[in-house]
Amino acid sequence: MNQNFHYVKSGNAYLTVYLALVLSVLLSLAIALIEGARSGGIRLEAECVTDVGLNSILAEYHRELFRQYGLFAIDSSYGGSAKKENVDGHLRHYLTENLSMQDAFLSGQLYRDFMGMYLGDAKLTRVSLLTDDRGDVFRRQAVEAIQGDMGIALAEELAGWLETVDAHDLDSRDVTAEKRELEESIQEMVECAETETSFENPTQDLEAVRGGGILKRVVADPTELSHRVLQQDSLIQNRLRQGNVNQGNLALPGASEEEAFPERILFQEYLFRYLGNYREEKEQGALRYQVEYLISGKAGDVENLQCVADRLCFLREAANVVYLLTDTEKCAEAEILADVLSTAILLPEIAPLVKMVILFGWAYAESVYDVETLLAGGKIPLIKDDSTWHYSLSAAFRLSDHGRGQESKGLAYEDYLRIFMALTDLEVLTARAMDMVEADLRYTPGNANFRLDGCYVGVEADVRIMSSYGYDVQVVRQKYY
Repeated sequence: MNQNFHYVKSGNAYLTVYLALVLSVLLSLAIALIEGARSGGIRLEAECVTDVGLNSILAEYHRELFRQYGLFAIDSSYGGSAKKENVDGHLRHYLTENLSMQDAFLSGQLYRDFMGMYLGDAKLTRVSLLTDDRGDVFRRQAVEAIQGDMGIALAEELAGWLETVDAHDLDSRDVTAEKRELEESIQEMVECAETETSFENPTQDLEAVRGGGILKRVVADPTELSHRVLQQDSLIQNRLRQGNVNQGNLALPGASEEEAFPERILFQEYLFRYLGNYREEKEQGALRYQVEYLISGKAGDVENLQCVADRLCFLREAANVVYLLTDTEKCAEAEILADVLSTAILLPEIAPLVKMVILFGWAYAESVYDVETLLAGGKIPLIKDDSTWHYSLSAAFRLSDHGRGQESKGLAYEDYLRIFMALTDLEVLTARAMDMVEADLRYTPGNANFRLDGCYVGVEADVRIMSSYGYDVQVVRQKYY
């Protein structure tokens, strides 16, 4: 029996040792699994909390900027001075609110949960500003805001208009200078001939109109024009010239070195949608004729409208000369009058020059009518034909019957603005557009110090999250609108 008893004790001892070894292995495995779960959970929560924190600061986009211009951006000033530390503070606040152990850590309590996480540090390491790359980021944001609403038909139409302008040098041909040279040549020939009679220029009354300025003649009531003036010194374009702008260091994904023509047209249409012009004023804007400011860059509404009216007349004068020189009947009328005038002073050799002076004067009179019609809401084709020509030769020299036409064939005032915008340097156009955005935002309550170069459209954050269990997790994340 002693042997049997000894055998049982040995067996029990053998099982006890085996079970202890198994349990120790299982316990170690369980502890390892639990610690692995803790480590993975800490890493996962750290990443989730970082995403939540960044999404939260992106949700603080400037409401007035979005309401007026459809743009998303974080205003780093939050109503004060624009600086990165303001956004850092907001990011840390959102991270703190979403970490389980932060309150206990700050209060010094011994409370511990499964992960025991609290914020070590958080800051933005890189940012992308609306004004980066001399406004390229601003243009891209604008295109994204409108591209779903626009087709390619407008781009194709504008391309056709620009081809016509380029083919006939409509935006560069100075008909006024050509006419002046012809008149000087005529005067020299008359003086050399030493005739007893002087040459009476039939277009002299038109030149008096030109010298008096076109704007007061082509608008219905000059006293009703807007006289708002922009304070340009503090705006982004002037700060860009001085190199006094904040610069981002985060490149947005998908940036291209050159913008395609349709993208430029989308940008222009974005500006037309959100900015005012003479035909559709922006009542609550810093200026009312804002598209005219993009083209002319003057401080005041009247100055900008004057520049656009002058440029319209310049372009229309060249276009009307192009048409007149192809109309044989009108050229014949001018030739008959030129022959009469040159014969009257016994200088028939000046007739060809006088004919061209008459045609140029006729074209100018028609141009005054064109500008008046456009500002009144009518339409004028780029190159006219007999059906769209307004003045007879006799009426043109007196500018009689010059009422505001309601022509319905051709391009509207806004279409001519589109042509002028397309002919404006892209960087200049962008800088002036950013001027208008800044000025309009400063025109609203609580935004007197608003700066576009303090607006973030993309951020990169470096977040360090600690654990009371000894873990230290660093997360780097980028977020964009």
